Parts: sequence; C-alpha cells; structure tokens
Amino acid sequence: MLLKSTTRHIHIYAGYVVDGTVYPDTETLTLNVDPDNELEWNDAALAKVEAKFQELVANAAGEELTEYNLRRIGSDLEHFIRSLLMKGEIGYNLNSRVRNYSLGIPRVNHS
Repeated sequence: MLLKSTTRHIHIYAGYVVDGTVYPDTETLTLNVDPDNELEWNDAALAKVEAKFQELVANAAGEELTEYNLRRIGSDLEHFIRSLLMKGEIGYNLNSRVRNYSLGIPRVNHS
C-alpha cells in the first residue's frame, strides 16, 4: 500500500518514482513541491524547502511511518512555504492555470 500525503503545494510519497510511476517503498520518501506550478520558485527557495523537509524527516526518525505522520510533515512544509511567500522569497505564478491564492492574497508594490 502506498503511503502518501498531499496538500495543495506538497506531495509526499513513501516510495520512489520511475517514468512517472510511483512504486511503494517504506525506506524512501519522495517530495514533489508545487505540482500545479502555482508559485514562482528560485533555486534558493527550493533548497530551503528541501532542507526543511530533511529536518522534519530527521525529527520524525524512529516514529512509525504512517499517513498521519506524513500529513504532519506535509502540513508543516505547507506552512513553511506560506512563510516564504509572506517574506517575498517566492511569489504567485500569475501565468499558472491555477489562481486561487490559497496562501493569501498577493501583495502588490505600489511605486
């Protein structure tokens, strides 16, 4: 059985992906950030999300791998992404097919 957690901007699978297919593996966690490209990313921001993911996984070491624990990590990452947006480190992708501003209304700088 595939264990997973999906939030709007974070998908976590207990498994690995080959050619678009997810194969269950309780020894491997796969992170998919912003699958709908709702946000504009840069390498630094993605690295922060990946580091936060590694930190959360390390903090959960020794706990049983359950959907609840994956959802907790996913929710924490979703909050972390919101904090990056609020700090202006990432922004909404206004060319995305999805525009519901799920993390809050975008800020517009007035000159």
